[in-house]
Order: sequence, then structure tokens, then C-alpha cells
Amino acid sequence: MDAFYASVEQRDFPELRGKPIAVGGNRERGVVMTASYEARKFGVRSAMPSAIAYRLCPDLIFAKPRFQVYRQVSEQIRTIFYRYTDLVEPLSLDEAYLDVTENKMGISSASQIAREIKKGIVQDTGITASAGVSINKFLAKVASDYKKPNGLSVIMPHQVAGFIDNLEISRFHGIGKVTTGKMHELGIKTGADLKSYSEQQLVKIFGKNGRNYYLKAHGKDTNPVNPHRLRKSISSENTFSQDLTENLSIQTEVMQIARQVMDWMNRHQVYGRTVTLKVKFNDFNQITRSKTLGHYIRKLEELEKIAAELQSSVNDPRPVRLLGLSMSNLNNQDAGESTSQLTLDF
Repeated sequence: MDAFYASVEQRDFPELRGKPIAVGGNRERGVVMTASYEARKFGVRSAMPSAIAYRLCPDLIFAKPRFQVYRQVSEQIRTIFYRYTDLVEPLSLDEAYLDVTENKMGISSASQIAREIKKGIVQDTGITASAGVSINKFLAKVASDYKKPNGLSVIMPHQVAGFIDNLEISRFHGIGKVTTGKMHELGIKTGADLKSYSEQQLVKIFGKNGRNYYLKAHGKDTNPVNPHRLRKSISSENTFSQDLTENLSIQTEVMQIARQVMDWMNRHQVYGRTVTLKVKFNDFNQITRSKTLGHYIRKLEELEKIAAELQSSVNDPRPVRLLGLSMSNLNNQDAGESTSQLTLDF
């Protein structure tokens, strides 16, 4: 989806259309979750501290996120996907892989299916999406980001080598800023540069990720679209408009987050054995505390007790900017969960 949260806000509130908006945070603090394309022209990006975003764009409008609405729109979009194939691997509320090699409509052209899906999304939700079509997940992902917003990019089999050779390393899906910087130091600026290294050389430099980089340089990705990808953790966190300094306030917030996590686990009958508390202080340093049990936590009282123990073990006088709680070692190995991680935002 194109600037998903921001697009939904502009759809529902006409006064926001054509204006730079950021979903999440405020002028003083917080983090931008999604920025409209009008805001991106000023350099505003997701995951950027909202105070920096405001300095870049003084006219930036901050919108409070409405996750219930975003989930509803996401369900509408997935309904459209399932008209064509059951091989849908959701990555988040606004992104998914689809394998349409064999599809319910009997359409021989993946590009045609992508056009129909894009049209259906606009008709049913009023917002736009960008699609990438190619021979594997890696190339399709790269293509989907190539002509946003409202784009459709196709990489045919005979175009793969040339496309990869000319692709900037920073645009390779799965190669982050740190690795990009390291590659630039080595003179690796494009796919062609990366391809000049052998698999052994890349493994020696980048460890086990080296093989993955080697395959990507040659346009290869053997991972299938997996509609039953297991969820590995459940997490919830909250960034506060004002730093928390009182221990009672911190305890209250930890209990609230614990209730959010337990509520989700009860609804989905997925429970975990490891509890991890994340605390970010006002100087942006953060620490974590974890505890693993020999059984699954199924009762709120037990989760609250462990969360309180973890919070008490922190014993740090610095004001608290963010608190988060996550559950891992889940009992969903046979549950067929659809994404690798779920974050509960509130």
C-alpha cells in the first residue's frame, strides 16, 4: 500500500488531502509511523523521531493513529487477494506476497492480475497500492518499491540480470543502512559490483548473510510464498507524551501493556513462555529484561506478576520515555500463524 496509514487518514478526512501529514507522534516527541507523500518531499520518513520530522517540515500535521480502521481496511484488501489465490503471505497490515502461478481466475498473466488487484483496491477502499511482478519474492519486492505511489513494475525473466546489475545496493531488499555503508567502503555500489564477488568472499566478509547477498546479486530467491508463516513473538509498546518519573506511573503503564498482550493471546489462543520488558529512557538508551518459564503463561495475573518483577529489577532513576512488553517461545508451532511478528499499537 502507498503510505497506508496516512492515505487512510487523508481518505477519511478531506481537510488533510494534499497536505503533509504524519501518523504517530507529535511536535515534541514520539515516532513517525507513516508519512504522506507530501511530507516525504521534505525528507520525513517512517521511524523518524517526530521532533526531527517537524523541524524538516514546520507545516507537518500529526494525526493520531486509528488501528482499528487500518485493520478493517487491511481485511478488505486481503479479501481481494483471496479472489485470485490462497497463496498469500501477509508481511504486515499493508503488504503481502502472492503466488499467482496457478490462480482461481485462470489468468495467464501475472501483470494482468496485479492490475486487477490494484483496481479492486481503489474501488473497495479508495486508496492506492503499488505492485511488483517477477519470478521470485526478492525481485517482486524490489519491483513493488520501484515506482511508488500507484505504480506497477514488472521484471521479466530476460530482464533480471540487467535490472540487478544497475540496481543501487541501497535498494536491495534485506540490505540495511549499516551493511550498505560497509559495501560502499568496499566499492560495492550496484548489483554488478556485488556480483563481482564470489560466494566465498561475501561469506568471509559478511558471515552467513554473505550467501544471501550472493544469491540476490544473481537474482535468485528460492523461498516460496508461505501462507502459514509462524508468528515468533507478540509485542506491545507505548511512547509517552511526557517522560515517566514516578515508579507508580511506570508500574501502571506496564500493567496496561501486559493486559493488551494478554487480551490478544486470549483472543487467538496463542501463549508464550518468555516475557521481555523493554525500557527506553529519555536519553534514548534502552535496556531489556527477560524471564523464561517452563510453562506457557495463560493467566493475566501471572503475566502481571512477571512484568512487575522485571520492572522492579531495572532500578534506574532515569526518566522513562517508552515501555514495551513482548512474549516469545509461543505455542503456535501447529497454529499456522500468518506473520512472523505482531506489534500491538495503542
